[in-house]
Amino acid sequence: QVQLVESGGGLVQPGGSLKLSCAASGSFRAVYVMGWYRRQAPGKQRELVADIISGGRTRYADSVKGRFTVSRDNAKNTIYLQMNSLKPEDTAVYYCNMGGTGGSWGQGTQVTVSS
Repeated sequence: QVQLVESGGGLVQPGGSLKLSCAASGSFRAVYVMGWYRRQAPGKQRELVADIISGGRTRYADSVKGRFTVSRDNAKNTIYLQMNSLKPEDTAVYYCNMGGTGGSWGQGTQVTVSS
């Protein structure tokens, strides 16, 4: 059983920054992918924002490239999402994920970008 706990969401003005964190606990393999997804509106499908494998390879949605950075601390089983130059369209519930879409999910944290 894997538990993922997100933190760091909130309200920020356009152009601002936020950093999300996700701590994993429980039993899981050493080699795995972790990432961030978001749902921008109720009923809309969750979309990949960024993910990172244990070796450090990353990938990003085109909409966040150059603005968001995903990183991980393997010793702490924690991943981060540094979000800069935030836009109103980044408003969403952000979910931490381990193991891809068929894996484990956090409860989500709200990010609202508004003036």
